[in-house]
Formats: sequence, C-alpha cells, structure tokens
Amino acid sequence: MAQVRLQNVSKTFSNGNKVVRNVTLGVENKEFMVLVGSSGCGKSTTLRMIAGLEQVTSGKIFIGEQLVNDIPAKDRNVAMVFQSYAIYPHFTVFENMAFGLKLKGYPKSEIIRRVNEAAELLSIKHLLTRKPRQLSGGERQRVAVGRAIVRKPLVFLFDEPLSNLDAKLRLQMRTEIHKLHLRLQSTVIYVTHDQVEAMTMGHRIAVMKDGQLQQVADPMAVYDSPKNKFVAGFIGSPPMNFMIGRIIKKDGRFYFNEGSILVKIVENMNEKIKDFVDKDVILGIRSEDIYDKLFVSEAPPENTVRVNCEVVEPMGSEVYLYLNTGKHTFIARAHAHDRPQVNQNMELVFDMSKAHFFNKETEETIC
Repeated sequence: MAQVRLQNVSKTFSNGNKVVRNVTLGVENKEFMVLVGSSGCGKSTTLRMIAGLEQVTSGKIFIGEQLVNDIPAKDRNVAMVFQSYAIYPHFTVFENMAFGLKLKGYPKSEIIRRVNEAAELLSIKHLLTRKPRQLSGGERQRVAVGRAIVRKPLVFLFDEPLSNLDAKLRLQMRTEIHKLHLRLQSTVIYVTHDQVEAMTMGHRIAVMKDGQLQQVADPMAVYDSPKNKFVAGFIGSPPMNFMIGRIIKKDGRFYFNEGSILVKIVENMNEKIKDFVDKDVILGIRSEDIYDKLFVSEAPPENTVRVNCEVVEPMGSEVYLYLNTGKHTFIARAHAHDRPQVNQNMELVFDMSKAHFFNKETEETIC
C-alpha cells in the first residue's frame, strides 16, 4: 500500500467553475481517510482526480513517491468503488469481479484464486454464478467492492458507496467496510456527505466546503474542537445550536447576553474572549450539553435559562426538545422519560465548559 499526497490541487472546469481550490492533504499508508462535506463541495471531484478520471488544473498528486498527474487512470494502481455500483448487468458475479484481471492478462488460475478469495472475504461465494438483477442492493455493492479487492491496488477509493442503500443496510455495509479495512490493512480514501459515516469510519476526516479544506483531524478532535462555525454545524447530529449575542463584563466576570438569556462564560475562556467585550459573537452549544434543571443535582444559577418548549420529539432511547428563547430556536437532547408539555416554559442548564464561541464576522473559532 502507499501514501497519497495532494499539493495545492485545484480543478477548474471549462465553464470557469472552480470546484476544488488549493487542496493540500496527506493520507498515510494504511490510513482510512474520509472526505466529507455537503453536495457540491468538491469532494468527489478530488477523489476522481486521484483516480485519474479528472485532469488536475494545477497542483500535484503523488501516490507513494510517484507523481501521477500525467499517468492514465489504468496505470495508477488504484481501485474505485462508485455510488452506482457500475457492474455489468450481462455478466455473472464471477465475470464482473474477474473482468479487470482478464483485461490485464492474468492467467486463468490466478483469476479464479483471487476472485474466490475476495468472494470468501465478502461472503458472496454462493452468488458467483448469479447475474446482478438477481442480487439485492447490498449484494451488488459487495460485488463492486470485490472487483476492487481482486486487483490488490495500492489505494482504494470509495465515492459515496452506501448512499443508495436503505438505513439498515447502510449500517451493515458500513461495519463490513470497516472490518474489511482492518483485514486488508489498505490505504482508503472514502467520500461521503453523511457525517455519521465520517465519524464512525475514518481514522481522520477532512471537512470540505466550496472546494476548500476546512479542517483535517481525527473525528473526536473535529467534534470537540471545530475550527470554524461551518465545521461545528456540519459535524454532529442534531447539528450544533447557534445563537448570536453580546459579550459583557460584570463584576469582573464575562457573560454571554443573548437578550432573553444570560449565561456565564467559564474562566478558562476569559483570555480569548476578553477582546470581544461589547461585541456580538456566536455561541455554539451541542444538544447533549443542555440539561433539564429537574435532573441536575447542582444547577449553577448563572447558567440556568428559562425557555419555551415548542416541540417534543421522541426518538426511542432519547427525546429531542425544540426550544425557543424568543430570539433563537435550539434543540436539547433529553432522557426518554423527560417529556415536558408542549408550549410549556422550562428551566435548562447550559454546560458552558462545552460551549464554543465564534467570531461573528469571520465565523472562525474564538474558543
């Protein structure tokens, strides 16, 4: 397997639309790297440039120590699994998995050995004589993955491979791909718009927006320490809550004043927040860091707020509360037994040690 390096890679289409902007990224040997972002952010185009399916407008791409900008896709020794499976309907499963090896002139015995090994690994050996129309969506996706495995490439590239599957099958295939990576010890670059896939599968995740990398780090580092408001809002389910308010100083302490609610900022943030006194900032806080006061043994009064509960949404093991301060709406995540009445005022506690503050103008993280 091999490292993959992108140095200031950009892509501009013939209509002048610049979809990838100066992306610099290193993927380590045997790493599972996830490119994540909303539709149209340039993640699939970046993957296709690595595969050789799109020409690089500027910058350099290395696979191992080899510069591959001018090397055709067929000679890059990478294997790509597409969202649409891209398997031949008139071939059997065996013929689909063997097709690439036949084109490269492998002997029949080697083809049979590799296909059987991959089929065994993916638990589809009993399907080798079937045609794609006789397979379920999950089985077709396994065939597509198997066709990539038999080639024993330097790098596996996955372009939203699970987006056509139902929720239950997505969860199953996500686990299967993760286990497959552990067995093969391969280098994987995986593209998705699903932040749950990114958080659960990647050693590191690279968050993209408008063709630019926003942050590259391990999943929990991105979750706990987002670089900017976009990353904070994109990673996490439900998304992070945001409120605009003013930083004020009273009796030597710093507070966030939203107008309807006032909460005290924890002391270890004072040094970074002091330059924003009497200025508007954005407070970000996740739903799991907001608690019903009734279930908090020692609720600090300076972090307790009174809000209106507009919607109660049971989710089985937990409940989402949709709340309104009068200026902002936000979501709190509560225990399943905590079901306040709709349109009822309730007291909540903000865990301000978990809060984030963002510059209102630049949306970069303050602390």
